[in-house]
Amino acid sequence: MNRPGRRAWPRAALAAATAAVLLAAGCQPGPEAPLEDDTTVHRYGEIAFQPCVLGGEDGMPTVEAQCGGFEVAEDPASPGGRQIRLNLAWLEAEKGGGSDDPLFFIAGGPGQAATGVAPMVEMALKDVLKQRDVILVDQRGTGQSNPLDCRDADGELLGFDAAASGDVEEVKAYFRQCLRSLEGRADTRFYTTTHAIADLDAVRAALGVDRINVMGGSYGTRVAQQYAMRYPSHTRTVVLDGVVPNRLVVGGEFARMLDRALDRQDAQCGEQPACRERFGDDLVGRIRALEAKLRAEPLEVGYRHPTTFAAETGTLDADTLVGLVHGVSYVPQLSALLPLVIDEAEEGRYGPLMSIAQFWSGRMEGMMNLGMRLSVVCAEDAPRYTPDDADAGTLMGADLGPQFFAGCEGWPAGDAPAGFNDAYSGDIPTLLISGDLDPVTPPEYGDEVAAALGNARHLALKGQGHGVMGVGCMPRLVAQFVESADPAALDADCLDTLSYVPPFTGYNGWEP
Repeated sequence: MNRPGRRAWPRAALAAATAAVLLAAGCQPGPEAPLEDDTTVHRYGEIAFQPCVLGGEDGMPTVEAQCGGFEVAEDPASPGGRQIRLNLAWLEAEKGGGSDDPLFFIAGGPGQAATGVAPMVEMALKDVLKQRDVILVDQRGTGQSNPLDCRDADGELLGFDAAASGDVEEVKAYFRQCLRSLEGRADTRFYTTTHAIADLDAVRAALGVDRINVMGGSYGTRVAQQYAMRYPSHTRTVVLDGVVPNRLVVGGEFARMLDRALDRQDAQCGEQPACRERFGDDLVGRIRALEAKLRAEPLEVGYRHPTTFAAETGTLDADTLVGLVHGVSYVPQLSALLPLVIDEAEEGRYGPLMSIAQFWSGRMEGMMNLGMRLSVVCAEDAPRYTPDDADAGTLMGADLGPQFFAGCEGWPAGDAPAGFNDAYSGDIPTLLISGDLDPVTPPEYGDEVAAALGNARHLALKGQGHGVMGVGCMPRLVAQFVESADPAALDADCLDTLSYVPPFTGYNGWEP
C-alpha cells in the first residue's frame, strides 16, 4: 500500500532508469549526422555503411563512425509482416579492416541504445579498437530501431515527470497512454531479449563473420549471456560488465542492493579519520532521518541550477532525496559528496542537495526507452517477482517492486523461452568485471555467474561503482583478454592501484 500523498513514481522511474545504465551518460540519439563531403559507401559483408558522427548531445563528446541499417521481421513467424530497421554503427579498427571476429557491444537498460553511448564505448574500448572492429546495434525498441517511445494524445513525447505526482494507478495510466501511442507502430510482444539475440545473430551473419566477441553492460550482460547460450558456436569470447545473473528478477532486489552499497560507503567513511570526525559513522541513519522529515513536510528550497547557475526554487521531498541517493551511488565521485550535502541539509542548508538532485534527474530524462524496458521486464521478470519482506526495512522501501512492475498490467508481453533463467554455463572464455560499491549489480552477482563457468575470471574493482570497463587499466585488460581468449593469463596487478574516493569533508574536497 502507498502512503497517502506519497509521490511514488519518481523513485521507481529514477531507479528503473539508472539501474541499467552502463555509463550514466547520453540521451536517446537523434539521427546520426553524416560527415560533410563524404558520401562514400563502405560495405561490411552484405550491409552498407556510410560515414557519420555519433554523440554530441548535451555536451557529450563525438565519435566518427560508419552508420547503417539492417531489416528484420518484427514477428519472426511472419517474415512478410512489419519490418524493423535495426540501427547499426561500425567503429573501425585502427589498423584498417580489423580481425575476422569483431566485438559486438550491448548496451544496458533495458531501454538504452548502443549508438547513444558510442563515444564512451570508443574510449573504453580504445585498445580493443587497435585490433578489432566494434559493432553497435540499437536493440529493437531503442534508439532508431523502431523505438517504443511513449507519447501523449497529441503525439508529443511523455517525459518521466508526466506521472511525477502520481501513485501506482497513475503509473498504470502513464503506460496505458504509452501503449495507445504505439498502436500501428509496434507489437510490444516482440521486443524481448530473445528477439534481440536473434537480431544480433542475423546481423552477424549479414556481416559475413562466423564468430563474434560479445560484451554487455548491466542489462546488456543478460543479452550477452543469452546470446552465448543460444549461439555458442558463434561466440568467441564474452565480457560482462556489471553482471546480471540469469535467475535475477530485474527490479526485485534494487532496494537491498542500494542499502548494501550505502553500508559499504559508511564503512569507508569510518576508516577515514577526517570523515569520521566530521560526519560520524551512520550515514544511512542520517539519510533515513532526513527522509522522514521531508516526508512529513516537503520544503520549498532555493538553489543554483547545476548547469546554468541561475537562482531557482523547487520542492524538496522524501522521494527526491531517495532518488538522489540512489542515482549518485552509481558514481563514486558523486557519492563522495553525500555525507557533506546530508550534513548541510541537517543544518538547514538544502541548496547543495537540491542542486545535485536537479543535475542527476536532468541526466535521466530521455536516457531510457520506457516502452522497450516494459516489454522486456513484463515478459522476463514480472511473472517471477515475489515481494521480499527484507525490502520493508530499506531506504527505498517495500513498494519499489510493485511500482516498478505496475505498468505491466494490460501491457501485451511476450514469453521467455524454456531455460531462459538457467545459469550461463560452459567453457566459452568469459571475463566478468564489477565495482565493489555497485548499488545494483554487486560483485556477489559476478561471483555467482563465474562459479558456473569453466573458463572464466571475475575482477572486482576496489572503490568503483556501476560500469567499470573504462576505469584505470581496465581498457587494456579487456583488450588483452579479447586478443588471447584466456582469462587466466591476465595480469591484473594494475588494478591494485585503485582505491576508494574519499568522502568530501568540505566543498574544496577531501582532507589530504
